[in-house]
Amino acid sequence: MRCRLEPESKEGLTMIRTIAVFAFGAGLATAAAAQQSSQTAIADFIGKDGKETGRAALTAGGKGVLFEVEVSGLPKDTWVGFHVHEAGNCEPGEGFESAGDHFSGEDENAEHGFLAAGGPHAGDMPNQYVGADGVLRAQVFNGLVTLDDKGTAIRGRALVIHQRSDDNRSQPAGDSGDRLACAVIR
Repeated sequence: MRCRLEPESKEGLTMIRTIAVFAFGAGLATAAAAQQSSQTAIADFIGKDGKETGRAALTAGGKGVLFEVEVSGLPKDTWVGFHVHEAGNCEPGEGFESAGDHFSGEDENAEHGFLAAGGPHAGDMPNQYVGADGVLRAQVFNGLVTLDDKGTAIRGRALVIHQRSDDNRSQPAGDSGDRLACAVIR
């Protein structure tokens, strides 16, 4: 037995085509939205007092991740360390130690720092300058990480801003001091 769907009129054929176009378009929109959401992430920073201090918007590129950061309440007119840490946990009561060490990526034996012979960690990033208003505003590209790909994925990990600039040599964390602000990458 064969079942054949034939429109009874030209209007019926037009209706079937219209439904097919809408269904196809909805499928494309859903796929595009899923791809877009996996290409972006947000990280809301909190300070040592547990209050929100800023945000980072992350966008995956073909060969890394762009971080667009704005965080307030930091020491004025100074350079600070900025890193991706292993754990996605920002407990202010313990000075954000819950974020763990710097994220090393696929090479667990990597040393800390851009100037270290065996470095850098995947989560090492350049120092950032905080202006006279105590606000860090930056765009940083890290070509050693991804948002979701295995091995170098940072979604679910933490971003940490440190008290001092990173010397890019000292082990294990660049002598960058206390952790001032922390954000889980979502």
